[in-house]
Amino acid sequence: MTSFRFIHAADLHLGSPFQGLALKDAAIAELFIEASRKAFSALVDQAVERGVDFFIVAGDVYDGDWKDNKIGLFFNREVARLERAGIPVFLLKGNHDAESVITKTITLPRNVSEFPVAKPGTFKLEHLKVALHGQGFAERSASENLALAYPKPEAGWFNIGVLHTSLTGREPHAPYAPCSVEDLRSRGYDYWALGHVHDFEIVAEDPLVVFPGNLQGRSIREQGAKGAVLVTVEDGRVAHQRIITDSARFAELAVAVEPDDDIPAILRRLEDALEAVAEKMEGRPLALRIRLGGRSRFRKELMARADDFRDEVQAACHRCHEDIWLEKLDVRVEPETGGATASADMLGLEGLIPMGGFPPELLSDAEARIAEIAARLPGGTGAGELVLGDDAEALLHEARDLLLSRAARG
Repeated sequence: MTSFRFIHAADLHLGSPFQGLALKDAAIAELFIEASRKAFSALVDQAVERGVDFFIVAGDVYDGDWKDNKIGLFFNREVARLERAGIPVFLLKGNHDAESVITKTITLPRNVSEFPVAKPGTFKLEHLKVALHGQGFAERSASENLALAYPKPEAGWFNIGVLHTSLTGREPHAPYAPCSVEDLRSRGYDYWALGHVHDFEIVAEDPLVVFPGNLQGRSIREQGAKGAVLVTVEDGRVAHQRIITDSARFAELAVAVEPDDDIPAILRRLEDALEAVAEKMEGRPLALRIRLGGRSRFRKELMARADDFRDEVQAACHRCHEDIWLEKLDVRVEPETGGATASADMLGLEGLIPMGGFPPELLSDAEARIAEIAARLPGGTGAGELVLGDDAEALLHEARDLLLSRAARG
């Protein structure tokens, strides 16, 4: 068997609107939109520099239908670079760029082959004795087990299965093309190139079943290093290594205040915690969510100055590093227990609003209202998993704190 190398990528989500960030800070959203394009360009650079033999994208090249042709032109430009380097590209449609979703087209270079959506198809690289088997999504939702219909392996060849799937379930990803590892093993392939799940995961070793994750984090739920996988096959032995491509990241920081911390003391405590964050940025801009917890007798003042305090926190972030951007300040500080002041507060508005978790019926109602908003958003903006950038519980916490801060001011 010949030796060869290939790149396995998935979930590029080119054209992602980053609506959650855009609602909070348009400048940060634009930074991450640019980062998504940079991530794919960086991966193409790696493919050309390493001289890989072929390139796989296991679904969701695009985030949804294009507003115009700009994103299609960008993708065409990048894969044309691969064509000039003699690198074939194999694409599979996922739920975000299904046949029913992407209505615009740009003619792609001749090095690009796309798996069919009506049934599984096979592409062969004769000189490498490699067969690639796959089926894309015809519709946004694919509830059937596609893997079981994949063809038998080519005897004596290296067989690769390409599939966009949630397997037996990977929260919070929708359950598309469900199947088990045993279903994959039953096909007798040598490698499974999966897509759909945005976290890097080695699902199985025999054969190697891999989710490479997405190339660039898109929300606070997608933290840490992002990229693709370089696979090397030598004498039938399969090895892999990650290629990190992201150029901006999301992170969270939890800070607990003490009962006697006033606002300047809280800011000093935050800056101390931010020093450790700045040391781990690896040269990348950071969208940081700060969760402020604990108890404080200054809580009422904190809520009354919520807008100014958020700006102070952003300023503290920039004092620690110029590229730490406050994605969200989540204040969960509770009143200090005991004392006449705390008792008076609890008899007021705070006594009428849940300060801990929210009841299930309230969460259900909030989710229904979010769905109504999503249906009214233009151009597919509401097609993402987190339409308003957060889940219902986080948005209720935010609404509660906004109400309390306004009440404290007035």
